[in-house]
Amino acid sequence: MLFSFIRTNVFKVVIFAIVLSGCQTIDPNTGESKTNNAVKGAALGALVCGIIGARDSGKHARNAALGCGAIGAGIGAYMDSQEDELRKSLADTGVSVVRDGDNINLVMPGNITFASSKAVIQADFFPILNSVGTVLSNYKKTAIEIEGHTDSTGSVSFNLKLSEERAKSVTDYLVSKGVQAKRIIHHGRGPMRPLASNQSAEGRAQNRRVEIRIRAIGE
Repeated sequence: MLFSFIRTNVFKVVIFAIVLSGCQTIDPNTGESKTNNAVKGAALGALVCGIIGARDSGKHARNAALGCGAIGAGIGAYMDSQEDELRKSLADTGVSVVRDGDNINLVMPGNITFASSKAVIQADFFPILNSVGTVLSNYKKTAIEIEGHTDSTGSVSFNLKLSEERAKSVTDYLVSKGVQAKRIIHHGRGPMRPLASNQSAEGRAQNRRVEIRIRAIGE
């Protein structure tokens, strides 16, 4: 009897989550229909917390679903808004804005960041970092991870040192523009995390990059 009761309430929560996840919008950049991350967060939060609440009573299950759905939607909406601002400010700059759940990853190719074998920021990179810094300063409920990456040309030790110095240069610049230092960590990955094969010039060009990962941390 208890199993039947829980199963019934879980079913209700699943239906609630499906209804939420069915809400779709049109991506202005691609024209494709998509479920935004605020809705996905609400649906997932409702499903997980509703299952927990279902063990107690139908009322608790419903309240858990609604409450946790609201939390998930809040984080998702916050990151949705930040993503939209980043896409607008970085349009036509060569920077890729990649969304992964409630995380945002900015991929900045080497041709717009640093000169070969140097860790001094190129002049053309300053406006891009200014735009990123403005958005990051406005969205303080995020943690930031900055990674430097290289191709495999040269020694591993040289590339690790170079990538670390580049990540630090970006970190220092963003801090100078008002982004809180305590929100940022930085790493030099050298050639250890390639996006493409280092056997071709095109692949090596993809691997030379700086990535900025933005993660929601809530209140």
